Amino acid sequence: MATTLIVLAHPERRSFNGAWSDATEAAARAQGDRVLRSDLCQMGFDAVERADHYRNWPKDTPFDPLKAQEGAAAEGATPTDVATEVDKIRQADRIVLHFPLWWFAPPAILKGWFERAFQHGGLHDVDNRFDSGLCRGKSVLMCVTTGSRAEESAFNGKEGDVRLLLWPTAYTLRYLGFDVLEPLVVHGVHGYHRGERLTELTERLGNVLVNQADVMAGFDGHPRLCFNADSDFDETGRLRADRPSYSPFIRTTQGCSD
Repeated sequence: MATTLIVLAHPERRSFNGAWSDATEAAARAQGDRVLRSDLCQMGFDAVERADHYRNWPKDTPFDPLKAQEGAAAEGATPTDVATEVDKIRQADRIVLHFPLWWFAPPAILKGWFERAFQHGGLHDVDNRFDSGLCRGKSVLMCVTTGSRAEESAFNGKEGDVRLLLWPTAYTLRYLGFDVLEPLVVHGVHGYHRGERLTELTERLGNVLVNQADVMAGFDGHPRLCFNADSDFDETGRLRADRPSYSPFIRTTQGCSD
């Protein structure tokens, strides 16, 4: 039996993102998965990492998040809210992230969840990241909504290439060793549609919810994103000239037209 962790990062539980996360849960349970949930806004998850979370951090010492997290992990003093999330991640075989793109990035609460729950010393450390990440064998699917149209979110679209906008999130997951699935993106999701456009949107979103059962049933066969292996980089951390580039973020030549 697989364990699926569903993470929702939207302040309105009745939103499409909320409904989509519920469809994921229903599909996972129907196929026999054990389901864990983190509805971050409903939980009131504190997205800001700071010294106040660590009772053993010296008051007269400038706060160092990595050292604070590492020390807490070693001492069994991880903040309770973070310890709960770390435990869920460790239990999960697969994670499904549900979130909208706001200002060309995931909501701040999801980034804060990464910053706190992806604990240094707990889920990664200097020697265990990327190819040797502690989350190897676990898979993550991003289910994302945008307010922009698909055409605007294409590689040549005015809103920017949605695949590139999602790359920092994907690489955060890659850092911990996760397999990252090709994201599912639903465009044009906002509250300003009227008339025929609203009817079309309602029908389209309804189909997404129905089709989520197939998505979860085919989870293990879903295409994965490609990343460079550790061996593709030289001793300075630069991509070797003879190795492939899978993203404009990591390439062998410099310049906007590359």
